Amino acid sequence: MQAILESGPSTAAALADLLELTPAAVRRHLDHLLEEGVVESREERVYGSRRRGRPARVFALTETGRETLEHQYDTLAADVLRFLAETQGEEAVVAFARRRVAFLETGFAELAAKRPDLSPAQVLADVLTAGGYTAGVRQLPMADQLCQQHCPVSHVAAEFPQLCEAETEAIGRVLGRHVQRLATIAHGDGVCTTSIPALPETINKQNG
Repeated sequence: MQAILESGPSTAAALADLLELTPAAVRRHLDHLLEEGVVESREERVYGSRRRGRPARVFALTETGRETLEHQYDTLAADVLRFLAETQGEEAVVAFARRRVAFLETGFAELAAKRPDLSPAQVLADVLTAGGYTAGVRQLPMADQLCQQHCPVSHVAAEFPQLCEAETEAIGRVLGRHVQRLATIAHGDGVCTTSIPALPETINKQNG
């Protein structure tokens, strides 16, 4: 599965060469993965003139397969953070969490300069989406809500809330105002939701 993830859709022969296994052994493994629904078989895409004979079959990861690998990385990340907490204390975990979300500030500044037509909340949503969070903005009379449909670290954040806390701090720092986390995927909610209160001048305009 890792070989397919790194190389893209691959034939059994290509996987056999890469893994230094016999084609028969690779096909046995692929049959098991097909039964489990973590890989799928499809015709190889051919660009240019088609070769004679039947198109080769390639094997690609399904969404279930990708999620399986993501959970493996979650386990590794959690182990690393536990080690960090045990050997260097909670301060080290907090420092790591803050460094991890540093991309929000750099990405926000770059995108805001390129897209002055976007609201600050929408700029932040686009930066988060580029980072794998699938974010959008819901506009309400007195506040915007930043909604993240996906969290790439939700399983780890359930054990280490410092990841969510550092993210919330970064959101507030980027927008220059106090924000409030209303819900998180890490704690069982369907969406990570952050309330962004409207600036006083915005409220005054709305009130006429």
